Amino acid sequence: MGQQKVLFNMALHIILIPLLLWLADPTAGYKPIIIVHGLFDSSANFKILMEYINKSHPGTNVTVVDLFDHRQSLEPLWKQVEGFRKVIYPIMQNAGSDGVHLLCYSQGGLICRGLLQTMPDHNVDTFISLSSPQLGQYGDTDYLRYLFPLYVKSNLFRLCYTHYGQTYSICNFWNDPHHHDLYVNTSDYLAPLNSERLDPNATDWKKNFLRLRKLVLIGGPDDGVITPWQSSHFGFYDENETILEMKAQMVYQEDTFGLQTLDFRGAITMYCVPGVLHTMWHSNETVFNECIEKWLT
Repeated sequence: MGQQKVLFNMALHIILIPLLLWLADPTAGYKPIIIVHGLFDSSANFKILMEYINKSHPGTNVTVVDLFDHRQSLEPLWKQVEGFRKVIYPIMQNAGSDGVHLLCYSQGGLICRGLLQTMPDHNVDTFISLSSPQLGQYGDTDYLRYLFPLYVKSNLFRLCYTHYGQTYSICNFWNDPHHHDLYVNTSDYLAPLNSERLDPNATDWKKNFLRLRKLVLIGGPDDGVITPWQSSHFGFYDENETILEMKAQMVYQEDTFGLQTLDFRGAITMYCVPGVLHTMWHSNETVFNECIEKWLT
């Protein structure tokens, strides 16, 4: 009887001590966070966001991927997806069944969609899309004037919808509502990602996307860059430049890549935050506290 008691106590110690240490560790329940930057950005732009995360979730493993910085962010998006995949995949593997969170800003949100849809074994728990043009871009902005000074939104299709134009990342998601057929037929990235034209990978890409547990969409009317801003919520213009919200979009109604399925699961949360300029989303404390922090567990 005495030997059984000793063995029982030993077993109890073996089980309880690691459990108590785990419970005492405030970081034990935090999944790794992977951050992907936007156009003309680099990891240096996310220092304030890192401070917010370290304060609210101390000890969390956070990686701001330092690839395709500044002007290199104009490289074609499929090239960027492949580069980011090589860095991100080992982080996912190390996380195992616990999974990771993706927090992706602006153009980075489209890169992250490319990752999610083309990685059959990704373990992303929550994808936070921070002011990202998920259904494309169509607007005269400072970025456009800087990159293409000879063009405005009404004629940029003449450049973007060419083989040369598609070597620029911004043209990969330029979505001119007045030339929809040209967009569908020439877009190397967004149109196939949305399954707006037939693609042999569409079924697999949808299955991969639906591995997500949660999709968080953040944007607002004072962004000043994402045009229309509702693109950050999967809304976009029709041919009359009238906004159609997500549920009125063909990609939702036909569930081309899984958006409707996620919504029916109750897996999509949207935040509309007024008063935030595009370059301030990742450093705005209110945005972090009200829209991001709760999803980083």
